[in-house]
Amino acid sequence: MSQALVVIPTYNELENIERIIRNVFSLQRTFHVLIVDDNSPDGTAAIVENMQEEFSGKLHLLKREGKMGLGTAYIAGFKWALKETYEYIFEMDADFSHNPNDLIKLYKACEIDGFDMAIGSRYVTGVNVVNWPMNRVLLSWGASKYVRWITGMDIDDTTAGFICYRRNVLEKINLDKIKFVGYAFQIEMKFKTYLSKFKIIEVPVIFTDRTKGVSKMSSGIISEAIFGVLKMKFKSIFNTLDI
Repeated sequence: MSQALVVIPTYNELENIERIIRNVFSLQRTFHVLIVDDNSPDGTAAIVENMQEEFSGKLHLLKREGKMGLGTAYIAGFKWALKETYEYIFEMDADFSHNPNDLIKLYKACEIDGFDMAIGSRYVTGVNVVNWPMNRVLLSWGASKYVRWITGMDIDDTTAGFICYRRNVLEKINLDKIKFVGYAFQIEMKFKTYLSKFKIIEVPVIFTDRTKGVSKMSSGIISEAIFGVLKMKFKSIFNTLDI
Protein backbone atom coordinates (compact mmCIF):
# COMPACT_ATOMS: atom_id res chain seq x y z
CA MET A 1 0.00 0.00 0.00
CA SER A 2 1.18 3.51 -0.79
CA GLN A 3 2.15 5.81 2.07
CA ALA A 4 0.78 8.82 0.18
CA LEU A 5 -2.81 9.89 -0.47
CA VAL A 6 -3.83 12.81 -2.68
CA VAL A 7 -7.15 14.36 -1.62
CA ILE A 8 -8.91 16.12 -4.50
CA PRO A 9 -12.22 17.92 -3.84
CA THR A 10 -14.54 18.18 -6.82
CA TYR A 11 -17.64 20.03 -7.88
CA ASN A 12 -18.46 19.93 -11.59
CA GLU A 13 -15.04 18.78 -12.79
CA LEU A 14 -16.34 16.59 -15.63
CA GLU A 15 -13.81 18.05 -18.07
CA ASN A 16 -10.78 17.49 -15.82
CA ILE A 17 -11.37 14.55 -13.52
CA GLU A 18 -10.30 11.56 -15.63
CA ARG A 19 -7.19 13.31 -16.90
CA ILE A 20 -6.04 14.46 -13.44
CA ILE A 21 -6.50 10.95 -12.01
CA ARG A 22 -4.56 9.34 -14.86
CA ASN A 23 -1.79 11.91 -14.49
CA VAL A 24 -1.35 11.13 -10.80
CA PHE A 25 -1.28 7.39 -11.41
CA SER A 26 1.28 7.79 -14.21
CA LEU A 27 3.89 9.27 -11.85
CA GLN A 28 7.01 7.25 -11.04
CA ARG A 29 6.18 7.28 -7.34
CA THR A 30 2.97 5.57 -6.23
CA PHE A 31 0.19 7.77 -4.90
CA HIS A 32 -3.35 6.82 -4.00
CA VAL A 33 -6.18 9.25 -4.77
CA LEU A 34 -9.30 10.16 -2.81
CA ILE A 35 -11.91 12.18 -4.70
CA VAL A 36 -14.28 14.08 -2.41
CA ASP A 37 -17.25 14.99 -4.59
CA ASP A 38 -19.99 17.37 -3.50
CA ASN A 39 -22.79 15.77 -5.53
CA SER A 40 -21.64 17.32 -8.80
CA PRO A 41 -24.65 17.59 -11.16
CA ASP A 42 -22.37 17.10 -14.17
CA GLY A 43 -21.62 13.47 -13.26
CA THR A 44 -18.06 13.86 -11.97
CA ALA A 45 -18.58 11.11 -9.37
CA ALA A 46 -19.90 8.68 -11.98
CA ILE A 47 -16.68 9.02 -13.97
CA VAL A 48 -14.65 8.25 -10.85
CA GLU A 49 -16.81 5.22 -10.09
CA ASN A 50 -16.26 3.91 -13.62
CA MET A 51 -12.49 4.24 -13.14
CA GLN A 52 -12.35 2.49 -9.78
CA GLU A 53 -12.29 -1.01 -11.28
CA GLU A 54 -9.28 -0.05 -13.41
CA PHE A 55 -7.47 1.40 -10.38
CA SER A 56 -8.75 -0.97 -7.72
CA GLY A 57 -7.42 -0.24 -4.24
CA LYS A 58 -5.77 3.01 -5.41
CA LEU A 59 -8.71 5.22 -6.39
CA HIS A 60 -11.23 6.07 -3.70
CA LEU A 61 -14.42 8.13 -3.76
CA LEU A 62 -16.19 9.96 -0.96
CA LYS A 63 -19.57 11.27 -2.07
CA ARG A 64 -21.23 14.08 -0.11
CA GLU A 65 -24.81 15.28 -0.28
CA GLY A 66 -24.17 18.76 -1.63
CA LYS A 67 -21.82 21.69 -2.08
CA MET A 68 -20.57 22.46 1.44
CA GLY A 69 -17.33 24.31 0.84
CA LEU A 70 -13.71 23.54 0.10
CA GLY A 71 -12.63 23.40 3.73
CA THR A 72 -15.23 20.86 4.78
CA ALA A 73 -14.36 18.70 1.76
CA TYR A 74 -10.71 18.60 2.80
CA ILE A 75 -11.62 17.92 6.44
CA ALA A 76 -13.75 14.97 5.32
CA GLY A 77 -10.84 13.74 3.20
CA PHE A 78 -8.33 14.15 6.04
CA LYS A 79 -10.52 12.21 8.45
CA TRP A 80 -10.91 9.44 5.89
CA ALA A 81 -7.12 9.32 5.43
CA LEU A 82 -6.44 9.18 9.17
CA LYS A 83 -8.63 6.09 9.47
CA GLU A 84 -6.27 4.41 7.03
CA THR A 85 -2.47 4.01 7.28
CA TYR A 86 -1.34 6.90 5.07
CA GLU A 87 1.69 8.81 6.36
CA TYR A 88 1.58 11.66 3.82
CA ILE A 89 -1.67 13.39 2.88
CA PHE A 90 -1.86 15.92 0.06
CA GLU A 91 -4.22 18.68 -0.99
CA MET A 92 -4.51 19.26 -4.73
CA ASP A 93 -7.01 20.88 -7.09
CA ALA A 94 -8.67 18.92 -9.87
CA ASP A 95 -8.28 21.62 -12.53
CA PHE A 96 -4.53 21.29 -13.30
CA SER A 97 -3.70 24.61 -11.66
CA HIS A 98 -1.43 22.37 -9.59
CA ASN A 99 0.92 20.26 -11.70
CA PRO A 100 0.67 16.60 -10.60
CA ASN A 101 4.40 16.19 -11.31
CA ASP A 102 5.09 18.50 -8.35
CA LEU A 103 3.57 15.96 -5.97
CA ILE A 104 6.94 14.22 -5.99
CA LYS A 105 8.76 17.41 -4.92
CA LEU A 106 6.36 17.93 -2.02
CA TYR A 107 6.63 14.27 -1.03
CA LYS A 108 10.44 14.42 -0.96
CA ALA A 109 10.37 17.58 1.16
CA CYS A 110 8.51 15.69 3.87
CA GLU A 111 9.70 12.10 3.45
CA ILE A 112 13.40 12.77 2.77
CA ASP A 113 14.05 16.28 4.12
CA GLY A 114 11.96 15.77 7.25
CA PHE A 115 9.48 18.63 7.02
CA ASP A 116 5.99 18.27 8.48
CA MET A 117 4.25 20.54 5.95
CA ALA A 118 5.43 21.20 2.40
CA ILE A 119 3.66 24.03 0.58
CA GLY A 120 3.62 24.25 -3.20
CA SER A 121 4.41 27.96 -3.27
CA ARG A 122 3.63 30.45 -6.04
CA TYR A 123 5.52 33.31 -4.38
CA VAL A 124 8.61 31.99 -2.59
CA THR A 125 10.82 32.70 -5.63
CA GLY A 126 8.90 35.62 -7.14
CA VAL A 127 5.49 35.37 -8.80
CA ASN A 128 5.05 32.03 -10.57
CA VAL A 129 1.51 32.29 -11.92
CA VAL A 130 0.40 31.61 -15.50
CA ASN A 131 -2.81 32.74 -17.25
CA TRP A 132 -4.13 34.98 -14.46
CA PRO A 133 -5.11 38.59 -15.21
CA MET A 134 -2.92 41.11 -13.42
CA ASN A 135 -5.68 42.19 -11.01
CA ARG A 136 -6.09 38.62 -9.76
CA VAL A 137 -2.34 38.15 -9.40
CA LEU A 138 -2.15 41.33 -7.33
CA LEU A 139 -5.15 40.27 -5.23
CA SER A 140 -3.66 36.85 -4.46
CA TRP A 141 -0.12 38.13 -3.87
CA GLY A 142 -1.41 40.99 -1.73
CA ALA A 143 -3.63 38.66 0.30
CA SER A 144 -0.67 36.41 1.08
CA LYS A 145 1.43 39.39 2.18
CA TYR A 146 -1.45 40.67 4.33
CA VAL A 147 -1.86 37.29 6.03
CA ARG A 148 1.88 37.00 6.61
CA TRP A 149 1.95 40.48 8.20
CA ILE A 150 -1.06 39.83 10.45
CA THR A 151 -0.12 36.33 11.57
CA GLY A 152 3.66 36.60 11.71
CA MET A 153 4.10 33.37 9.75
CA ASP A 154 7.32 33.17 7.74
CA ILE A 155 5.40 31.95 4.68
CA ASP A 156 5.25 33.76 1.33
CA ASP A 157 2.24 31.91 -0.08
CA THR A 158 -0.14 31.78 2.87
CA THR A 159 -3.20 31.05 0.72
CA ALA A 160 -1.68 28.16 -1.27
CA GLY A 161 -3.82 25.06 -1.68
CA PHE A 162 -1.18 22.60 -2.89
CA ILE A 163 0.19 20.98 0.25
CA CYS A 164 1.70 17.81 1.72
CA TYR A 165 1.05 17.08 5.40
CA ARG A 166 2.71 14.49 7.51
CA ARG A 167 0.12 12.41 9.31
CA ASN A 168 1.16 13.74 12.73
CA VAL A 169 0.16 17.29 11.75
CA LEU A 170 -3.42 16.26 10.98
CA GLU A 171 -3.52 14.14 14.13
CA LYS A 172 -2.39 17.13 16.22
CA ILE A 173 -4.79 19.71 14.78
CA ASN A 174 -8.37 19.35 15.99
CA LEU A 175 -10.09 19.06 12.64
CA ASP A 176 -13.50 19.52 14.25
CA LYS A 177 -12.43 23.01 15.36
CA ILE A 178 -11.51 24.31 11.91
CA LYS A 179 -13.79 27.30 11.38
CA PHE A 180 -13.37 28.38 7.77
CA VAL A 181 -14.95 26.68 4.78
CA GLY A 182 -13.60 28.69 1.82
CA TYR A 183 -10.04 29.54 0.86
CA ALA A 184 -9.45 30.95 4.35
CA PHE A 185 -9.35 27.28 5.34
CA GLN A 186 -5.88 27.17 3.79
CA ILE A 187 -4.71 30.02 6.00
CA GLU A 188 -6.20 28.50 9.15
CA MET A 189 -4.50 25.15 8.54
CA LYS A 190 -1.12 26.81 8.01
CA PHE A 191 -1.53 29.06 11.06
CA LYS A 192 -2.41 26.17 13.35
CA THR A 193 0.46 24.11 11.96
CA TYR A 194 2.77 27.08 12.59
CA LEU A 195 1.49 27.61 16.15
CA SER A 196 2.02 23.90 16.84
CA LYS A 197 5.75 24.34 16.01
CA PHE A 198 5.79 21.94 13.09
CA LYS A 199 8.53 22.28 10.46
CA ILE A 200 7.20 24.05 7.36
CA ILE A 201 8.87 24.53 3.99
CA GLU A 202 7.79 26.26 0.79
CA VAL A 203 8.61 24.41 -2.42
CA PRO A 204 8.51 26.60 -5.55
CA VAL A 205 5.90 25.56 -8.12
CA ILE A 206 4.30 27.17 -11.17
CA PHE A 207 0.57 27.74 -10.78
CA THR A 208 -1.41 27.61 -14.05
CA ASP A 209 -5.00 28.84 -14.09
CA ARG A 210 -7.62 26.33 -15.17
CA THR A 211 -8.29 26.01 -18.89
CA LYS A 212 -11.44 23.88 -18.47
CA GLY A 213 -14.34 24.23 -16.06
CA VAL A 214 -15.37 27.21 -13.94
CA SER A 215 -13.49 28.88 -11.06
CA LYS A 216 -15.15 28.66 -7.62
CA MET A 217 -13.74 32.02 -6.40
CA SER A 218 -16.25 34.54 -4.99
CA SER A 219 -16.33 37.82 -3.04
CA GLY A 220 -17.62 35.97 0.02
CA ILE A 221 -14.57 33.73 0.01
CA ILE A 222 -12.28 36.77 -0.15
CA SER A 223 -14.16 38.51 2.67
CA GLU A 224 -13.89 35.41 4.86
CA ALA A 225 -10.16 35.39 4.36
CA ILE A 226 -9.61 39.09 5.11
CA PHE A 227 -11.69 39.36 8.26
CA GLY A 228 -11.25 35.80 9.44
CA VAL A 229 -7.49 36.22 9.68
CA LEU A 230 -7.86 39.16 12.05
CA LYS A 231 -10.22 37.23 14.30
CA MET A 232 -7.95 34.21 14.26
CA LYS A 233 -4.89 36.28 15.19
CA PHE A 234 -6.67 37.99 18.10
CA LYS A 235 -7.77 34.63 19.45
CA SER A 236 -4.20 33.35 19.30
CA ILE A 237 -2.96 36.40 21.24
CA PHE A 238 -5.45 35.73 24.04
CA ASN A 239 -4.95 31.95 23.92
CA THR A 240 -8.55 31.29 22.95
CA LEU A 241 -7.82 29.76 19.53
CA ASP A 242 -8.69 26.08 19.40
CA ILE A 243 -5.82 24.10 17.88
